Amino acid sequence: MKLNTLIKSTLIAAALCCTQAFAADIPEEYSVGDGFFVGSQAYTFNRFTLFEAIEKNAAAGGKVIEFFPGQRISKDIDQGIGPDTSDENLQKVKDKLAQYNMKVVSFGVTGAGDEAGFRKIFEFCKKMDIRAFACEPSKDLLPVLDKLVKEYDVMVAIHNHPRQPNNPDYWVWDPVAVYNAVKDLDPRIGSCADIGHWIRSGLNPVYCLKVLEGRIIYSHMKDLHEFSRNGHDVPWGTGISDIPAVLNELKRQGFKGNMSIEYEYNWDNSLPEVAQCIGFVRGYAAKGAKK
Repeated sequence: MKLNTLIKSTLIAAALCCTQAFAADIPEEYSVGDGFFVGSQAYTFNRFTLFEAIEKNAAAGGKVIEFFPGQRISKDIDQGIGPDTSDENLQKVKDKLAQYNMKVVSFGVTGAGDEAGFRKIFEFCKKMDIRAFACEPSKDLLPVLDKLVKEYDVMVAIHNHPRQPNNPDYWVWDPVAVYNAVKDLDPRIGSCADIGHWIRSGLNPVYCLKVLEGRIIYSHMKDLHEFSRNGHDVPWGTGISDIPAVLNELKRQGFKGNMSIEYEYNWDNSLPEVAQCIGFVRGYAAKGAKK
């Protein structure tokens, strides 16, 4: 009997030792349906304050939001949001989110040049209960990020802007390079899949998602009006990004991250188009639920 108890205790201890803590999934209450979490990247409303961005996101139907660094908090609070924001002002931001039953789930695009700088970002995300942040790190900093995700349990999503033909050091535009760089690192390091910027690099989004399977932390989702570097945002489902195919692929992969609407067009009056994007996903989710 004592031997069985000892064996059982040893197995439990071994399991606990080998179990890795992971950043929590987004609670289902913030889903627009069928496990899809969609809301604004606050950069969509960068001509407004963060509080106004939260209000506009709520008006569009968003239940989650992504903050971007430096956005002024409100007309009455002359401080930008980020690692240097005072605890007092962070509490005011939390209160504003609670007012609209909204959750901030990601932050970016941001970054730092060394461990101390990244540590400040991780600490900020921890304070705000932010699941992940996006950055475009140099490859030599990946071991630092690998260390810090284990310490803070905050996910790191490598973001992609369009390819820079004259800059061979700009590697994050290529999903194959990103996958190869992170595949042996902690699984909390992956991709912030920017659909529109892949198109601007001449890449097919669904192909890119397949390359990065298992490593997609969250997405900057865009539907563009044409397949070119100059394509601009249009409401989801009306452009050439084939958003239904993108959603199908994410669903197949069991994707649990957020989709941020980074709508970089019609800057002053984009709220109706943002609402249309969220409505498209809600409609897609409703069709899936009926199957």
